[in-house]
Amino acid sequence: MSEWFESWFGEEYAALYPHRDDSEAARAVTLIATNLGSRPVNRVLDLACGSGRHARYLGARWWTSGVDLSEVMLRMAKRGDVPARLVRADIRELPYRDASFDLVVNLFTSFGYFETDAEHEKVMCDVWRLTKPGGTFVLDFFNVAEIKRNLEPYDDDASIKGGKVVQRREITADGRFVVKHISIKAEGKEFVERVRLFTRDELVAMLGRAGFSVEANYGDYGGEPFTDTSPRVILFARHA
Repeated sequence: MSEWFESWFGEEYAALYPHRDDSEAARAVTLIATNLGSRPVNRVLDLACGSGRHARYLGARWWTSGVDLSEVMLRMAKRGDVPARLVRADIRELPYRDASFDLVVNLFTSFGYFETDAEHEKVMCDVWRLTKPGGTFVLDFFNVAEIKRNLEPYDDDASIKGGKVVQRREITADGRFVVKHISIKAEGKEFVERVRLFTRDELVAMLGRAGFSVEANYGDYGGEPFTDTSPRVILFARHA
């Protein structure tokens, strides 16, 4: 039985979001580089790299590998000449040797996609495995408090090839997931996007159990301190 992300991050997703903000990606990578300072970085992994929006800027600074499950997203990265070694894999089964990377990044809420917390814990532990001692893992997630405050239940402003796209959003009754239902009317297609609502404290605790120590926490790509109203939870964690 396929999981929601296997079908959603394909041609329809690429058509609905054709121009994700490259300037935002550049700011995120600049924040990472600034925070690392003089810490040596030789090899970088972009975990769940998608179409390579961040890998483009990572690869301009360091040798970079990008891993993603979506063939469509990886083809887009290749067509865009993203300067990274691109690998197709499920992030729950990462095909890299122990201590392969000085820096691992997981950006723009490319986490929380799985059914169980045990699967998310497994990803964290595997990231620890392939990060060098003293290396850094950067996790960029949405701020759950802001998602709950500002969730837009319905919109039909988007379109694909002139056809209306209806999007409905909800928080599950148990409060654990935010779910988006995407209906592409002209094509008669329906998709679901579901992300686990991990709070900052839950993410910090999970990183700790995996063997990381959180060193810094920002609330946006400009490097502002995290607050309850920040749009992002950006955690810099050191391989202990």
